[in-house]
Amino acid sequence: MTKDEAVKQLKMLARSRAFGHHVGSDRLIAAALDALLADVDTPSLPLLAGLGRREEPEAPGLFDQVMEELGFVFEPPADPTETKRAVAYWLAEQIADGSLDPATGAVMIWTESAMELGYPAELRPIVTCAIQLDDWNEDWTISQEEITSDVVRAVHELLRNRSSSASRR
Repeated sequence: MTKDEAVKQLKMLARSRAFGHHVGSDRLIAAALDALLADVDTPSLPLLAGLGRREEPEAPGLFDQVMEELGFVFEPPADPTETKRAVAYWLAEQIADGSLDPATGAVMIWTESAMELGYPAELRPIVTCAIQLDDWNEDWTISQEEITSDVVRAVHELLRNRSSSASRR
């Protein structure tokens, strides 16, 4: 793992925690060990990477220290609606960069964001794919792989539209 990949993994875990997902201490410790081996250097990183099983309850606090030392402190939007939208885009970014399985990510966007937001138009193509994947059976004329490819296309379109609307502001 490269230094950039290790930092990216730490940031992904930080966002996951900020959005309310449970991230086990074992994952935080493993990510710290990966980062340490990739030459990421912060004062608290060796402490986190070296935690034993009995010390796992200390991991979340040390992880937060590591993220502060790296200058990455992520605060989700205060507005719950904007937080749900931010979760959708965060999941879409992970699908687009290959760090999240498209089928899994589409279902997560559907259940964690789109449903709560009242199925906004920009998320409907991804939700449609998630529903198709959930209902899919061997009698269908479209394969799961084709639907998964549609998820990736929809995610790229979502992210492209967000970028172009942000640049017009």
